[in-house]
Amino acid sequence: MLRPPFGENATDCETSMLDLPRSSAENTSILIHYYRGEIARMSSWRARLDQTSNWAITVTAAMLSVSLSTPTAHHGVLLFAMLLIALLLLIEARRYRFFDVYRTRVRLLERHYFARLFSGSSQAEQQEWHLALADSLRKPTFRITQLQAAARRLRRNYGWMFLILLFAWLLKISSAMLQPAGAEVDAQAPYVDIIASAQLGPLPGAVVLAAVGCLHLLLLWIGWQDPRYDEAMEGSVHV
Repeated sequence: MLRPPFGENATDCETSMLDLPRSSAENTSILIHYYRGEIARMSSWRARLDQTSNWAITVTAAMLSVSLSTPTAHHGVLLFAMLLIALLLLIEARRYRFFDVYRTRVRLLERHYFARLFSGSSQAEQQEWHLALADSLRKPTFRITQLQAAARRLRRNYGWMFLILLFAWLLKISSAMLQPAGAEVDAQAPYVDIIASAQLGPLPGAVVLAAVGCLHLLLLWIGWQDPRYDEAMEGSVHV
């Protein structure tokens, strides 16, 4: 009969190898390696955020170039760009929720341990941050909702892209020089011409204008969600 590698008390030996550190040197070593690991995970998710933002900027620039470079380009290109940017916003909001978890852990260590270490403070501080960090490690949970994450990314990056696309689209459907046939806008009834030029296939121009207006009203509502940010905890330097 084969014996376990550690004899009859293999379970006890394996358990002893996972004991908690018993000296300050061991504590420091574990803390350093743990901090490096959390920094790596936070940086990885931050890189994913930047990647999605770069995709959105590239899509915006490409669609603007295609739509405004020639009168024959259809204004629907800009509407399609709005949908793509909205999709990228949803993807980035999901990634931001993961990034926020690891960023919070790093900030707990920096604010409650390293800041106290470098300042030379000897005053005893409350230790609730240890419990918060332990709970996050035992059962990782998102700190913000998908809507709150989308609101933050919309206010800081994507809102400007939607605004640029909206202005470009309005210019496209209202400028005579950017119309396919070079038709002039009737000064007596400019709104009628704008509605007519906003037509998208079988959809009347009024329906398209209403849909675009509803989309941007929805974006404004999303942008107002989660208006407060805990700068006392995070500071003013955040994403």
